[in-house]
Amino acid sequence: MTVSRDDASSAGLALQYRRFVATRVAILIGLAVTLGLSFLADVATGTSSLAAGDILRGLVDSSTLTRSQSVILWDVRLPYALMAILVGAALGLAGAEMQTVLNNALASPFTLGVSAAAMLGASVVIVFNVLPAWLDQNYGIALGAFIFAVGSTMLIQALSRLYGATVDTVVLFGIAMVFVLNALTALIQFVANTDALQQVVFWNMGSLTRATWDKIAIVAVVLALCLPLSMTQVWAMTALRGGEDHARSFGIPVERLRLVVMLRVSLLAAVAVCFVGTIGFIGLVGPHIARLALGEDHRFYLPGSALAGALVLSLSSVASKLIIPGIILPVGIVTSLVGIPLFMGLILSQRRRA
Repeated sequence: MTVSRDDASSAGLALQYRRFVATRVAILIGLAVTLGLSFLADVATGTSSLAAGDILRGLVDSSTLTRSQSVILWDVRLPYALMAILVGAALGLAGAEMQTVLNNALASPFTLGVSAAAMLGASVVIVFNVLPAWLDQNYGIALGAFIFAVGSTMLIQALSRLYGATVDTVVLFGIAMVFVLNALTALIQFVANTDALQQVVFWNMGSLTRATWDKIAIVAVVLALCLPLSMTQVWAMTALRGGEDHARSFGIPVERLRLVVMLRVSLLAAVAVCFVGTIGFIGLVGPHIARLALGEDHRFYLPGSALAGALVLSLSSVASKLIIPGIILPVGIVTSLVGIPLFMGLILSQRRRA
């Protein structure tokens, strides 16, 4: 029995495809395992001495710990480490989707002014204390940041719909919004008293120390809702990477896809930054790491970006507790210090390949 050339070619293509999928699944598993190790390192490090054995036993059975050890593990370190993973995943996913629909490798959730709007909302609450008496200040600051972040995005979406939802229109409106929001925040800081100004500056640095189980649940729910929605549009976004005309040839409504994705990106970014403050570079570096490792197939690129973003922020969380012994640095400072050289390295490596 002879095998035709076409059958042999088909079998070869099928084998290549299986290898392609297997390789990328292995990379995703590797990222997940590395993230798990980083999570354990994050829980194990801190200003209070807590042996690794006590941590492992406490995770399995909290009754084996003393009262102080239980508080350190379950009320401080675990929320801190989990919030790093969830916020990093949300920002990484948001950055990947934004870079795709805007066709801009330098795009991130902050391109639309989400971070600047959240900063303005937090500043308004801190300085003018516009809170109902029954609402805790921490949740009030987060609520103000979230409302302003989503509001700025809705305004940009409305303007882009009015003038045409093209890539250039959305980006230009976002850049203009950043400058306006930063100016308003500077004005509020100028009239703030010393105590309020100190709070605003600390919030702007970005910190995971405000993490609680309630806040973790909110971020986790939003991420659990947005990631499956993102995965339902992986084929459309992969086609969009070939150009808008290429995507339209497959019957993809590009403008509608862009608006839906940008709204989802805004929700992810707003929920992430409203609880931890401004954390830069995660939504920029995470997608680039995933793109280098996994390519442009969004079936792997989107979950890879979420894992890469979570890993970078988790490692930054570990570093924030080790750089100066006995002091926990705001993680936003660490991500900026680490993100700049890492991002420059990614750019240079891509130019060498080109």
